[in-house]
Amino acid sequence: MAPFAFSWWQIVRLGLVQTALGSVVVLMTSTINRVMVVELALPAIVPGGLVALHYAVQILRPRWGYGSDVHGRRTPWIVGGMAALALGGFGAAVATALAETHQTAGLALAVLSFLTVGMGAGAAGTSLLVLLATGVEDRRRGAAATVVWVMMIAGFAITAPLAGHFLDPFSGARLVAVSGTVSAIAFCVAALAVRGVEPVVAARDTRDATTKKPFRAVLAQVWAEPASRRFTVFIFVAMLAYSAQELILEPFAGHVFAMTPGGTTKLAGLQHGGVLAGMLLVAGLTMGIGGPVLGSLKVWTTLGCVGSAAALLAIAGGGLVGPDFPLRTAVFALGLANGAFAVAAIGSMMGLAGAGGEAERGTRMGVWGAAQGVAFGAGGFLGTVAVDAARLVLPPVQAYAGVFAAEAALFLVGAALALRVAHTPAARRAPRSDHAPFAPSLSTR
Repeated sequence: MAPFAFSWWQIVRLGLVQTALGSVVVLMTSTINRVMVVELALPAIVPGGLVALHYAVQILRPRWGYGSDVHGRRTPWIVGGMAALALGGFGAAVATALAETHQTAGLALAVLSFLTVGMGAGAAGTSLLVLLATGVEDRRRGAAATVVWVMMIAGFAITAPLAGHFLDPFSGARLVAVSGTVSAIAFCVAALAVRGVEPVVAARDTRDATTKKPFRAVLAQVWAEPASRRFTVFIFVAMLAYSAQELILEPFAGHVFAMTPGGTTKLAGLQHGGVLAGMLLVAGLTMGIGGPVLGSLKVWTTLGCVGSAAALLAIAGGGLVGPDFPLRTAVFALGLANGAFAVAAIGSMMGLAGAGGEAERGTRMGVWGAAQGVAFGAGGFLGTVAVDAARLVLPPVQAYAGVFAAEAALFLVGAALALRVAHTPAARRAPRSDHAPFAPSLSTR
């Protein structure tokens, strides 16, 4: 049971942090990406590499989670992370404008700015999830995860068109002004949203428990917990499958079903609508109306993975069937299953965060966040590479089908892992860390 319980209003306030975070990140991944490729005529690999840096730095999430464990409060880490995020977002706009006249200096500043964005998003996002995990009741976790995710998407949806309106007619100075305004507003919204939400008394026990333990010892202890280690692997495998299809679904519809750019954009919108429907479905059923089976986050995590695998196999087979295949139905089903999996996995993450020990809650959430960030960054890249490699030896239809089938297999592996890790008794007690050394692949320097 949580030491304190957030009201719905407090959960929405914390969701505003995700809205603010999304509003800064969307300018990095869409607007600045487009300006670099189109207006500055840089190779697409330049913004692609910068976005990859933003994901790569997520490997540091366990260290930031540990820092909030030791400090005993999450709010300073959320506010500090948002400050870094806002500064990095503004710096990226300045770097883009600078690259127009001084390319080397501009790109050097861009590297620093994207790294800062990654660190800020990781620090703020990790501590936000830990705070939610601490203060959200079990039956509300699925709904709380939906609220936070939807509010992050709202940050994308609100910021992109507004920023686009003020960017015309385009100039480097206007980009800097718009980005600076968005970053400043985002930071102020996040700082005001978290003010006074976290009770001071909630921090005392964890601070005393972690003060004398060095980071590596705490990290080794977390990795030694069987449930924590398996959940890390589950998050990595499932998120790899989740993200690998994102960049190839629209090209697939264009190559195989001869859909226009407008048609594939509508298809992507249909998928996102399915994601939202899946999230709302799980949120409602896990609030108590679904009973012990349909109200279980473990069940929906597993069903979401299995449903995603089935939809991907259907899409793979649909390419072989031809134009008569109901592609829109299959894509909506994929979104529905993706949404169910995503929100159930986040809800399960909240539940498991304190299961092995309250004092390591932030470190544990950081490890899972690192697995998610690295997998998400790698998934999109590997999906495109796999399609390109397969098309060298196979017709497009078979190349895409093979990649979608491989992603489906990853989701099935994720489903098998979810059955083993979600709320298992092993999660209730952490074993001694000296029996299971920490894997060096997740260590930090």
